[in-house]
Amino acid sequence: METDGTYESTDTRGAEVPRPAGAPGEGAGTAVPPVPAAPPGPAAPPAAVVPPAAAVPSAAVVPPAAAVPSAAAPPPVPPVPPPPSTAPEGRPAGRGAGGEPAASAAVPAPPAAVPPRPATAPRAASAVAEWLDAPRPEAGPGIWRFRHVPPGPEGPERLAPVTLAGMLIPVAIGLLAWSAWRSEVFPYKTEFLWLLTPRDWWYPATTAPVDWHGQAARAMYDGVFLLVLVAAIGFLGSWRTIVRHYVGRFRPGARAALAGAMALGTLVLVWPEAFGLDWDPLPVVSPVLALVALLTGGFDVFTSPFAVYTLYTLITLLVLWPFARLGDWKGLVRARRAGKTAAAAAARAASAGPDAPAVPRSQWPELREAGERQAAELLAAAVADGRMNDVDCARVRRAWQDAGHDAARRSALVGTLLREGPAAGGHPSGDRDLPGRTAAHDLLLGQVRVGRYPAGERTPRDYHQAGLALEPGLLGTSLLAVGPSGSGKTRSLVAPVTESLTLQALAGGCSVVAVAAAGAPLGPDAAYDVVIRLGDPSSPYDLDLYAGATDPDEAAAFLAEGLVGDVDGVETRRAATVIAQLIGPYRAAYGRFPTVPVLRELLEARPETLRTLLDLLPEDASAQTMRRELESRIRQVGTATDLGPVLADRLSALDRPVFAEFFGGGADGSRPFSLRAVAQHPVRVRIGLPDGAHEEAARLLNRLLLAQFQSVVRDRGRSARGHFACLVLDDAAGALTAGTVRALQRLRPQNAGVVLALRTLAEVPAALHGPLLAVVGCRMAFAGIPNWDGRAFAEAWGTERVETTEVAHHTVFADQPMTRAFHALRKLMTGKAVTTEAVTVREVERERWSASDLAHAVPPGHAVLSLTHVGGERTPPLLVDLRG
Repeated sequence: METDGTYESTDTRGAEVPRPAGAPGEGAGTAVPPVPAAPPGPAAPPAAVVPPAAAVPSAAVVPPAAAVPSAAAPPPVPPVPPPPSTAPEGRPAGRGAGGEPAASAAVPAPPAAVPPRPATAPRAASAVAEWLDAPRPEAGPGIWRFRHVPPGPEGPERLAPVTLAGMLIPVAIGLLAWSAWRSEVFPYKTEFLWLLTPRDWWYPATTAPVDWHGQAARAMYDGVFLLVLVAAIGFLGSWRTIVRHYVGRFRPGARAALAGAMALGTLVLVWPEAFGLDWDPLPVVSPVLALVALLTGGFDVFTSPFAVYTLYTLITLLVLWPFARLGDWKGLVRARRAGKTAAAAAARAASAGPDAPAVPRSQWPELREAGERQAAELLAAAVADGRMNDVDCARVRRAWQDAGHDAARRSALVGTLLREGPAAGGHPSGDRDLPGRTAAHDLLLGQVRVGRYPAGERTPRDYHQAGLALEPGLLGTSLLAVGPSGSGKTRSLVAPVTESLTLQALAGGCSVVAVAAAGAPLGPDAAYDVVIRLGDPSSPYDLDLYAGATDPDEAAAFLAEGLVGDVDGVETRRAATVIAQLIGPYRAAYGRFPTVPVLRELLEARPETLRTLLDLLPEDASAQTMRRELESRIRQVGTATDLGPVLADRLSALDRPVFAEFFGGGADGSRPFSLRAVAQHPVRVRIGLPDGAHEEAARLLNRLLLAQFQSVVRDRGRSARGHFACLVLDDAAGALTAGTVRALQRLRPQNAGVVLALRTLAEVPAALHGPLLAVVGCRMAFAGIPNWDGRAFAEAWGTERVETTEVAHHTVFADQPMTRAFHALRKLMTGKAVTTEAVTVREVERERWSASDLAHAVPPGHAVLSLTHVGGERTPPLLVDLRG
């Protein structure tokens, strides 16, 4: 935008990816490539670059076969004959049959001063190899995955306040109760024993057993009391929660070992004789044996060693069971088995040889799995030597993936790799990198880092301190950014996203059209293939007003959208019909569409002027349709419903002297650029809009370019949807109309998207606020937006159910004199009245971000962002720091 980023720092690198070394000859000196949309003639190939010592020639130089190194001394590549010095007639230089890049016209031999390359690649990993082999774990949408460290398992919950007295008092009471029980002074012990057992098991008025039945009953009685006592102590003292809280802090191995030590101590108390101790055991074994005896009618069952040891084993397992759950012994065993399985798989992969799939990305496992070891060795050596940058790696990987299982395409790609090495399948411009970078990029995933997610209550734990990254999968749902001037939209969002898209275009995966004011900081002109500066006579390219359309109705549709799409009360359908009734006959008469001055004259023309055009149309059947269209237009001229004057008045913004050489009105040597090329080729385009006194023209062109983009990406065939197409509007004021907002939702299945930056939603008609926020998948509200803009975002993001806790303090009023005296004394000593707390916990619906929070609680340099992936994954609105 005009002032966005004017007073801001240009540092947006943050945690940057290590910059891969580019190939020689890259940078600002690269020539601007030919326009993909019918350039006037074959473009000359890039100048050959003489490589320095121990360097690799640029994309324009094909090294001889003897200079191609290998990573493990493979068989030498057979010599490749040099390509013809000139391109075939009718085909631009630098392109082969079928669109594949051809070798450069000049193939100079390396100078004699260049020393021979080693037979094997160096073992030291280059920056590109480290970048390729870096881990990229799976993560949620919008997370920077390059060397991302996912958060570990969530720690134990915060322990509720537990005093030492609250822990130990139940233990002391339990010990006293157990001592009283063993000393036969526990109250009502005898009565409970008589109540649950037959009276003939005991001597009268005593608990002395008559026979073994009474002894077994007493043993069971002791065991049941111990079990109830231990459960009561654990519940009253919160021992279960305390033990789980502190034991859960340990690692799995230490946790299992600690639980094992606790289990061993318990077994010592249960089986003291097994450890050589002579104290009385806890009543655990004897109650079980007594129960078995009572159920079987005697102790004869214990004469069988099998029965005895089976019972002993069951008792031991029951004692160990709670400690096994506490230490998660089962999970530890599973983890150990999984680790052994993974180690065995790695050992098998290592023993399978160099072509095994378990190899790093820098060794090109895809090619090795397909049996193309020679090409893989060649590329691995280029990566290790630093002759291959990240753009080259992304381009080759994409070409291999696009080939799929097509043997013919794979064979052709491998042949190109063996001939041209890292420069294979290069961009038509010959560029292999940008002149400079200002953001961190990961071209392997197509991500660009633009900030980070600070930890906060509203941020999910998986996003805490993670990097914020954007990619085509997110931009494919379109992105709307709203923030006042100076909030950082251009510097923090538009510039890095545009830079990422231009890099991906060099890798063959994207085409981008960046539309901004002439002075917007979107990179140098050398970073683009086509630069159009509307209103500047030195502009190397012109803009095709009709986007290469041949159908008058199609051209009239987006012309009407651009001219009167923002005018209330004027139907764009009727306006498109008026324009089609003029440009169709004009093309039939002159073989081309009219220029801006001619079209304005036709819209303002009187019936006798249009009859002159009618006389130029032939009388045969081929022109009958066009004659009928023009005659219908002649009948409408001068009527009350005639839209011609309205359209001519809006078109007058482009019919100014500053635009006299543009929109097809220049000399024959002008090179008009058609936006249709964006849907067909991975091209980089920058369009500079006029500013100052031509603000209305800039708004009209914004609407026109958006309508043209939506039309050309909708019309491309399914076979041509291999690359992502994106339109970036740094200032989308006046660009959005009812028709373009409806068409935004059709971009996602066409593998296309738009990035729209606005200062405020007031730059869009009020009736379109809701539909616009509903149709875009990614919404971004910068710090400083007004309250009414925040209200629209708050309604779009909706509400969520949260749990709230309300604490009410109520004063205690005592009735008894003694109680009132104690309360008065307490108030005198503490200064506070005696109160009780009433805690209410309930679920309520709350706005994710309220309008007030968005307008006043977002710190400078931050924004609130929600994302939607083309696959359907969503994120809630999250606070993001755009300065890190």
